[in-house]
Amino acid sequence: MDGTSAELRAFDAAARLGTMSAAARSLGLTQPTVSAHVAALERRYGVELFFRTGRHVRLTAFGEALREVTHRAFRAEEEALILLQRARSRYCGRLHLCAVGPYNVLPLLHAYRQRWPAVELAVSISDSRQIVQRVLDYRGDVGLPLHAVDDPRLLCRPLRRQRLVVIAPVDHALAGRGSLRRADLDGQSFVMREAGSATRQAFERSLDEAGVRIHVALEIGSRESVREAVAQGFGLGVVARSAHVPDARLAVLPIEDGAPCTHPHVVCLRERAETRLIAGFLDVVEATRPVDDPPPDDG
Repeated sequence: MDGTSAELRAFDAAARLGTMSAAARSLGLTQPTVSAHVAALERRYGVELFFRTGRHVRLTAFGEALREVTHRAFRAEEEALILLQRARSRYCGRLHLCAVGPYNVLPLLHAYRQRWPAVELAVSISDSRQIVQRVLDYRGDVGLPLHAVDDPRLLCRPLRRQRLVVIAPVDHALAGRGSLRRADLDGQSFVMREAGSATRQAFERSLDEAGVRIHVALEIGSRESVREAVAQGFGLGVVARSAHVPDARLAVLPIEDGAPCTHPHVVCLRERAETRLIAGFLDVVEATRPVDDPPPDDG
């Protein structure tokens, strides 16, 4: 603590408690030290802060003005320390997660809240490319993209392996098949997410490996929109099995050969991985990691 700061603390305590001896006890100092601090402040700046009446002190007009400032400053410092102490104990704070959808992140957040119920949680939904950028730009604390990320700035841990399935209107020619091979999709019309979608990229990569070509009849910007467009007959769609919401208008068709998958990962900045809220989330991931989707013939 520099000299002026110590002197201001001595002044503030004396002004608050009314005597130099009481101020000394609150600061853990001797009474002559507190008196010397106040006298040094008065001498350096040529001001009079107190009227001395026996053992008690009374603020001058200038002392009253200074007291208002020191009161705000030192009370703000006390509030800051309380906030930091709560954060150290994980009692409070805000954790912002970025994910492609609610299906993987919400079970993890539920487990996290069981441990630290006072932490405020926020989730942003976007595609995998935007998720990674948000974490890099400090606009998100933790991201859950649908693929591994090779970037030295990021800590990247696998979460699960989830298989993709085709969804079709129940009156579609393929709907009654129960399952498909990739060749069955050749020439079919599809409703697809935007080009940055990791689900779309994994699906198209699998089709390319099999020499299968599809027609993108409609490109639309969310999983829910894809499902609705498929139900209304715009074409087939593709979705992670774990993210499919049952709908009487839709048939779910697993792919038997070379079933495409996405691989959700958890990413955060390496420099922030040891901060308490983020480290706590990573602990939850390790403790409650979801199981991989089984292959089509397993259920």
